[in-house]
Amino acid sequence: MKKALFILGAVLILFSVSGCTKNDGLVVWSFTDEVGDMVNNYYIPAHKDVKINYSITPSDQFENKLDPVLQSGKGAPDIFALESAFVRKYVESGQLLDITDVYEKNKNKLLAYPAEVGTYNGRVYGMSWQACPGAMFYRRSLAKQYLGTDDPAVVQTYFTDLDKFLETAQLLKTRSNGKCLVVSSRGDLYNVFLGSRSSPWVVNGRINIDPNMEKYLDIGKVIHDNRYDARIGQWSEGWFAGMKDELKDENGNPLEAFSYFLPTWGLHYVLKTNAPSTSGDWAMIPGPAAYRWGGTWIGAYKGTKNPELAKQMIEWLTTDDGFLTAWATDKGDMVSNLNVVNRIKDTFSEAFLGGQNHYAAFAEMAKSVDGRLTQGTDQAIEGLFQEEATAFVNGEKTKAQALADFRAQVQTTLGF
Repeated sequence: MKKALFILGAVLILFSVSGCTKNDGLVVWSFTDEVGDMVNNYYIPAHKDVKINYSITPSDQFENKLDPVLQSGKGAPDIFALESAFVRKYVESGQLLDITDVYEKNKNKLLAYPAEVGTYNGRVYGMSWQACPGAMFYRRSLAKQYLGTDDPAVVQTYFTDLDKFLETAQLLKTRSNGKCLVVSSRGDLYNVFLGSRSSPWVVNGRINIDPNMEKYLDIGKVIHDNRYDARIGQWSEGWFAGMKDELKDENGNPLEAFSYFLPTWGLHYVLKTNAPSTSGDWAMIPGPAAYRWGGTWIGAYKGTKNPELAKQMIEWLTTDDGFLTAWATDKGDMVSNLNVVNRIKDTFSEAFLGGQNHYAAFAEMAKSVDGRLTQGTDQAIEGLFQEEATAFVNGEKTKAQALADFRAQVQTTLGF
């Protein structure tokens, strides 16, 4: 994946088939070159009779370009890919081609959660070639210094659930005299809490605050008040500084960031890119709860004049054993095809993680991710929730007031 993926949280590609036959070709639109790479260097060589014309559209213009053509049907693309943040908006829209038959044909070899995200009312409208489970990445040297070991199996026992996480946060603070912070930003935990929910944001047309999201408020407040984090935001200068031993408090005193919560792509495009000097001093564990972050789904326009070719392309890109073996081997991408994962997972050794096999670890973590929690209104709801969470954690509102204001904002903005 490209670095832009973790910053924007978005990979959205568009394929256009304007009523063509197989030999007429496909027009491919994209705002990233990832799927362009897949199409130009893998799909085209394997499908020489399909002509592809590829072009890129800036990411900040893409949804605005896609929405009106899908709604009108005029100039609508035949195939398009959807990023995690808004995939359900389109899956639930009624504008996508039913590809349940493609999924049923391949489901026995596919990881469950990507299809769960792409399923609505029992029908599949989006599929993904990849999986983005999240892990807890920690510094080996700090684990040895304060916990007495850097062994992932042992370190995991300090972070088996969210309550244990807080206990260990206090332990790190005590043993380091306040220097070692369990995370640099409490924001790192947000996706962990989302993943640990038992119910989604909307239930029977009404806003639903899962108990674990209330717990996010409570734990976020404890982290803030006890200075278990550096009180900085994700993606800020300080957040990156903590990865490379340059984090400091407001008085210029050095601090240590014990861990970061990141998904598959976070290893290659966040940690390795921004903290090369710490190579070998990291390891990864599941942490307190299974979660996911990011990813790309592919769907087709329901009005496509070439549904069989559209399905064939989706099936090949998201399920084909040969292609996905080559893709995973060449790129290191975590794929959703379990045949491929099981075949290659034991061949990896990541020097940045001190030789740990990240691929096998992620493969195990992905099994616990629940894709059924994802809904089309998530992005809007979570933005409102984060605003109120920040106000509560910073002492600007009581918890009761923050939750009441959140409910009122959802009612005003979304109507439920």
